[in-house]
Amino acid sequence: MQHLDATATADEVVAVMDADGGVIVDEILAPPQVAAIKADLERVLTATPEGRNHFEGFATQRIYALFAKTRAFDDLAVHPLLLGVLDRILVHYQLSAPVGISIGPGEAAQILHTDQTIYPLPPGFPPVVVNSMWAFDDFTEANGATRVIPGSHRATTPPAPDATTEPAVMSAGSVLFYPGTLWHGGGANTTDRPRLGVILEYAASWLRAQETHLLAVPPDVVATLPPRLQELLGYNIYPPFVGYVDGRHPRRTLDTLGAGA
Repeated sequence: MQHLDATATADEVVAVMDADGGVIVDEILAPPQVAAIKADLERVLTATPEGRNHFEGFATQRIYALFAKTRAFDDLAVHPLLLGVLDRILVHYQLSAPVGISIGPGEAAQILHTDQTIYPLPPGFPPVVVNSMWAFDDFTEANGATRVIPGSHRATTPPAPDATTEPAVMSAGSVLFYPGTLWHGGGANTTDRPRLGVILEYAASWLRAQETHLLAVPPDVVATLPPRLQELLGYNIYPPFVGYVDGRHPRRTLDTLGAGA
């Protein structure tokens, strides 16, 4: 998988995504920022159960309702490079399934899947989902680095069960960008330490997000956030008026609820 450095432009990232299906931007976050975010996630993980099925992973912890539990990702969710990529691919978009993922020791490899198949769209439909996986540990093949099938974002049929995958090996502070049409899955963790990453997944704003952020994140919390992040959490309009509330922009409901905006 191709790597770009932290000076990469959105156009460069999109070009590699289009050609290969994914790209890693190395060390976009400084070590002190990585350490601070990891410490806050570890706080949340102390109250986070392990998974309930093979897809979630029985030895994997998943932090749902991420923006209700930590402020560590407020800036990352609107990172200029990330928004630039989203502007070029999705144009109008919102957060869909932001989730912290700590793959524990002994976890098996996740089934290969695409993030877009949850929507009833025909094969070959253009991407309506864009994912970013942020590494807060070094991702290695041994500790469960995300496995991808390069070029599979153009496939119209599922890969063979024994299809060759490539681990998205990257250092802490790096981010993997890939479209919702890429076949991928979490790797097996054969080490004695967990592997921590966070997915910030976005979907076109004419679609229903995977997680209902309007319920997951309390309005009084949303009211304290920057307007752009409020929009990404569902208080948005898909032009000309999909998503209105009582004929007005949904962000105005924060005032109606007495939370302020």
